[in-house]
Amino acid sequence: MIELPSRPDRRTLLVGLGAITAVWVVLGLVFPDSWAGVLLSIAANPSTHTTMLRLAVPIALAAIGGIFAEKSGVINIGIEGLLIVSAFSAIIVTFWLGSGESTLALSHHWWGFAVGVLVSTLFALLFAVVCIDFKADQIIAGLAVWLIALGLAPFVSRIVFDSPNTAGVGYFQNVTIPVLSEIPLLGYLLFDTPPQVYIMLAAAVAGWYLLNRTAFGRWVVASGENPKALDTAGVDVRRVRYTAVLLSGIFAGLGGAGFALGQLGTFAGGGETAIGGRGFIAIATYLFANYHPIGALLGSFLFAGLEAMQFQLQNLGYAVPTELIRTIPYATVIVVLVFVGKTRLPEAAGEAYDGDED
Repeated sequence: MIELPSRPDRRTLLVGLGAITAVWVVLGLVFPDSWAGVLLSIAANPSTHTTMLRLAVPIALAAIGGIFAEKSGVINIGIEGLLIVSAFSAIIVTFWLGSGESTLALSHHWWGFAVGVLVSTLFALLFAVVCIDFKADQIIAGLAVWLIALGLAPFVSRIVFDSPNTAGVGYFQNVTIPVLSEIPLLGYLLFDTPPQVYIMLAAAVAGWYLLNRTAFGRWVVASGENPKALDTAGVDVRRVRYTAVLLSGIFAGLGGAGFALGQLGTFAGGGETAIGGRGFIAIATYLFANYHPIGALLGSFLFAGLEAMQFQLQNLGYAVPTELIRTIPYATVIVVLVFVGKTRLPEAAGEAYDGDED
């Protein structure tokens, strides 16, 4: 009998990626004028690092939120829509509060941020009602959330601004910590950065702790794997799933509002909107990370870093299509699923649960 070769695990894949990276670094140092050298120079540029952190915010936070929903048994592919409505709401509320002023007060941005999170949570609540109480198909309901957001944001923008694009409202300012901000590399990355980056880092740690070190986290996992057993143990599956989906709305709201007010400063509602598919990249990210919040954070750094490098290449005159860069997260997930194969959906994911069933 012929034995088929076993598939490598994630550690083997990471070792292989590390080896490829090491070869790239050596070639870049030896041949600085080559493509390897150009890419190495861009990767080492502090501007690339700071841009990467800002671009990672919507991906990481939406991915963490998606983990909670899907681990509870509710597949929320409407995360892209949650990012859209939170980003748009944050911008338009900030604009309304500051209209007529020569400069926008920082408090206006925080009110806009809070409203953006609230709107995302309300959309997540609507999604939860449709999927949990009315037992609608979760994929169709998620697509509906995305499509509603995709049409609603530019529609409201046209009413207010006579354009699918909003006016600019400025950005969050960097939070600079004296002395610590002078530390090489870590200083400008961690101690001289806008608030949404701190929110992203704190949310990743909080998400990991909540999922892996609390009773609620165990209930979420049980709700997605064996809801009947959880119900038998006296825990309300419906309440657990509602909470998990609402958490996905809160995390996505933090990501969308933080991205809008910390990176964009405006909202483009035409085409795929300013969010640009980052919600779908977030789904690919948490699948790549095998539902681990810290892994999703690191995965978002990888994908956001590639996008940041693409921006730098365009600034240098190299025409690298954005669409090509955005296929990388999905291609990466396919590689992981085919060659590693350890990303497994929760057993009851996508299935409605009726506690009255025998």
